[in-house]
Amino acid sequence: MSDDTIAIACDHGGLDLKELLKNDLEARGLSVLDLGTNGTESVDYPDFANAMAETVKSGKAARGVLICGTGIGISIAANRHPEIRAALVHDAFTARMSREHNDANVLVLGGRTTGPGVAQDCLATFLDTRFEGGRHARRVEKMSRPV
Repeated sequence: MSDDTIAIACDHGGLDLKELLKNDLEARGLSVLDLGTNGTESVDYPDFANAMAETVKSGKAARGVLICGTGIGISIAANRHPEIRAALVHDAFTARMSREHNDANVLVLGGRTTGPGVAQDCLATFLDTRFEGGRHARRVEKMSRPV
C-alpha cells in the first residue's frame, strides 16, 4: 500500500469541494487518485463509494476522501464494505476523533453543508492525526469484521 496516495471521489453535489481538496492534497506532495465524478450532471453516489472501497481495499490508496451533497448517502454506501471506516465529519474535532479513536480510512464531507475553509481544516486534521490504538484497537477490529 502506498501511504502517499490518497483517493478522492464525489458525486455532482461535491464536485467543487473535491477540486479544492484535490489541490490541497497535491500541495502536500501526495499522489492523488481521482475517481470522479468530473462533471455537474447527476450521478449515483454509491458508484463512487464502491470505487473508493475497492481502491482502498486493494491498496492502491492508503486513505480516501468522499464527498456528496450532505455526505450522508456516500458514507452509508462506503460503510457497507467491511474494509472501510468512512467518517462523516463536520469540523476539525470530529476529523481528529475519527482518526484517533476509529482509525477512519475515508474522510467524508458534505459539499453543500461544509464550507471550504472548514473542509480544508478537516482534511489537514484527518491526514495529520494518527490512530491511538490501545483500547480502541479492539473496537476497530470488531468494526472491520462482517456481521
